Parts: sequence; C-alpha cells; structure tokens
Amino acid sequence: MASGSRNPLVVGRVIGDVLDPFESSIRLLITYGNRNVNNGCELKPSQVAKQPQVSIGGNDLRIFYTLVLVDPDAPSPSNPSFREYLHWLVTDIPSTAGASFGNEVVCYEKPRPNLGIHRYVFVLFRQQCQQVVFAPGWRQNFNTREFAELYDLELPVAAVFFNCQRETGSGGRTFR
Repeated sequence: MASGSRNPLVVGRVIGDVLDPFESSIRLLITYGNRNVNNGCELKPSQVAKQPQVSIGGNDLRIFYTLVLVDPDAPSPSNPSFREYLHWLVTDIPSTAGASFGNEVVCYEKPRPNLGIHRYVFVLFRQQCQQVVFAPGWRQNFNTREFAELYDLELPVAAVFFNCQRETGSGGRTFR
C-alpha cells in the first residue's frame, strides 16, 4: 500500500476514524454484482442492497479471518454520533475462500445513507485461531479497534472502502 497522503485509506480518513495505520498483507476482493469495490469508489444504495461476494487471498486453509463492515459516518458525516455503525460481521472465514464460508455473527444490513456521503469500510483481520465471537447488543457505536483488541485480532491485514449516498444524491466526497 502506498504510504503517506497517497494511501487512499489515509486520504479517505479511514486510517484515523476507524483504523490505526497498517500494511495490507493479503488480497481482499469485494464485489457487488459485477462491480468491484475500490477505495473511494461511488456506489448507490441500489447497487449494494444485496450482500457482496468476498474473496480472500492466501493459500493456507488453516488460517482464518474475520470481516467487519462499518459506516463511520452514521447517521450523517457532519454528526457521526452512531460511529461506527456495524453492517456486517463474519468470522472463521478460511483462507482462499469467501465470507459465505465463514460464520455470519451479524447479518448483512444494506447501506441506507440519508444525509450526506457515507464511507462504508470493509476490514479484514487474521484470527489467531477459530473462536466464538458474540454479536454486540446493537449495531450503532461499534468500535472496530476495541473489537479487534477484545478478540486478539491485532492489526488488519486488508481494508477497502466505498462511498455511498442517497439514490438521488450527486457529487463526490470532499475532505478537509
């Protein structure tokens, strides 16, 4: 991953708002229909209504991963009082497989941004071992860093985010 301001996770403030700095070490491919998710791409709610396909690189079936999808801009980017809103949580995903082979702890909830342009962040962690993970009591105010610490997940091995706004919204996200 590029360092400094060229890193799209830094430019998009995913590093800082959701994650601490890390280096990607594995391929993570997220696909909605025929559209791959690339950092900062724009997707409409209708394009992300159905659970995406997730493909994880690697070649050791004894390694397992945890995938988290959060919205750090809920309910609105100017007032993210629900930061982070948990949209999906899947554990025990085998290397070389996808999320459909894991344990869905929190089912996929489609993005429904009402105000402004929201970032939706997929974060992939390598697990130390297969383990029981409990669903949080609510989706709002989830904290990816605290979750990783609680389950001894260390730094992420990959992350990617997309921007999404109401179907009728237009324009791109700007950063201060």
